[in-house]
Amino acid sequence: MNYDSLPHVLADRPHPRVLRLTLNRPEALNALTPDMHRALTEVWREIDADDSVSCVIITGAGRGFSAGGDLDLVNRMMEDFETRIRVWKEAREMVYNMIGCSKPIISAINGPAVGAGLVLALMADITIAGHSAKLIDGHTKLGVAAGDHAPIIWPLLCGMAKAKYYLMTCEPLDGVEAERIGLVSMAVPDEVLQERALQTAVRLAEGPQSALRWTKHSMNLWLQQARPIFEAAVAMEFLGFSGPELPEGVAALREKRKPDFVPTSPV
Repeated sequence: MNYDSLPHVLADRPHPRVLRLTLNRPEALNALTPDMHRALTEVWREIDADDSVSCVIITGAGRGFSAGGDLDLVNRMMEDFETRIRVWKEAREMVYNMIGCSKPIISAINGPAVGAGLVLALMADITIAGHSAKLIDGHTKLGVAAGDHAPIIWPLLCGMAKAKYYLMTCEPLDGVEAERIGLVSMAVPDEVLQERALQTAVRLAEGPQSALRWTKHSMNLWLQQARPIFEAAVAMEFLGFSGPELPEGVAALREKRKPDFVPTSPV
C-alpha cells in the first residue's frame, strides 16, 4: 500500500509491523481538508487488507492532534447539498471503517483533538492522551447535534451522565480528566506520550494476531449494536447543516467570540 500518497499525512514504520500515521498540517493544528477527510475515511480498509501491518498509531504533528474539519469545508457543506451528502457518508464510514479494521489502532493524543479529529482519537482501540491533551466535542457550540462518533461510544466509555454533560456543554477535558472518567485508556506525561504509544504498538504487533484481532472484533460488537442510534445521530447532525444556528456558530468561531444563538427552536 502506498501510504505516502495520503494528503497531509506522514506515514512511517517505527517497527517493521507498525504503521504510524501523523496528521501533518501543524500550521492549522492539523485541521482536516476535504482530501484529508476522505483519505482518513478510506485508509482503514487499506490497512485491514495490508498483510504487512499488524498495528497502527495515529497522532498529530506539532502542538495538536487535530482541530477537526476545516472551516472552509464546513462552509461548503452549508451551501452545497452534494458536499453535505458526501461528507455525511464519509462521517459514517470513518467510524464504521475504524470499527471494522481488524488491526488494533492506537491514538497518541497530543494537544487539541476536536470534531473529526476527536473521532480519529476516540474511535481507536487504545487511546493514550498526553496530560495536556485537550479533548473537545464542539458540535453543539457550532450549532449542530453531537453526531459523528459521540452517541456510538461516549456512553460506553464514560457513562450517560458524563457523556450528556460534555457533549451538551462542549467543556474541554484534559488528558488527566479524560482518563479519570474513562473516556481514554490512559493519560501519560506529554514527554513520554509517543514512546508509550510505540511501546504499546510493538507489544501488540509482536503478539498473537488472531487472538488480538478476534478480541477487537468481539469488543466492537457492543458498538455494532448501537448502529441505529449512531445513524439517527449523524442524520440529526447533518440536518443542522441546513439549519439556522450553524451560520452563527461558524461566524463566532471565526471571530473568536461567544455565539449569540436565538433562544427559540422549531423542534
